[in-house]
Amino acid sequence: MYTQPKILYEDEYLLAIDKPSGMVVNRGFGAVDTVQDWINSTQDFPLAHNFELRNGVVHRLDKETSGVLLIAKTEDVLRTLQGQFKSREMEKVYVGLVHGMVEPQTGEIDAPVARNPKNRMRFGVVEGGRDAVTKYRVVAHFSARPEGRRLKSANTAEFSLVEFYPKTGRTHQIRVHAKHIGHPIVSDYLYAGRKTARHDRKWCPRLFLHAAELTFKHPKSGERITVKAPLPHDLSKVLAHLSAH
Repeated sequence: MYTQPKILYEDEYLLAIDKPSGMVVNRGFGAVDTVQDWINSTQDFPLAHNFELRNGVVHRLDKETSGVLLIAKTEDVLRTLQGQFKSREMEKVYVGLVHGMVEPQTGEIDAPVARNPKNRMRFGVVEGGRDAVTKYRVVAHFSARPEGRRLKSANTAEFSLVEFYPKTGRTHQIRVHAKHIGHPIVSDYLYAGRKTARHDRKWCPRLFLHAAELTFKHPKSGERITVKAPLPHDLSKVLAHLSAH
């Protein structure tokens, strides 16, 4: 069971929370105990009880993705922050553990993303899709057989811890782009393949993707603000089972 969100930053205009993995952001499709519900029940500002404007939620994170999420307290602040996302003024940093040894150490993935016509729950790199750009930097390489389990074969499995810097905000963009370059994110049940994800979840029980940092221009003062969410305990524990090299 996930924990409750933690407030990382707050002033009279907005707040930034650390969304726990397992918590859905938006209401709908039977989702309960969402971020919107949490805002409605614990916060008191102009948009806190306005479900039509998503209780001030500015953007979204996938259910299993943890990390920084922005919430606006008034409609004008909501529109301003959404505009910064749309105009690509937001600077986003995600941390992900991926399969394999990513080379080169830094790079840019420029590949259009669209919904998979054969499976509406998935997205993919599709010619004619919406433009999508993700820069990345490899932080560390790992190899391991956590707790003696065989991960893929008799050979030691290899992984890369990567910082991703998405310049666009397409649904599942980082997950799709990671798969596109041949290095799917660990425990990604949609894009790593069922067999691989099933093995992954024996030692990494959820998608290893975390929204670690968000930099934006304050909608009132114009000041550049950076909000950081430390790597959560569950993902830190996963790394502790791996051997860096």
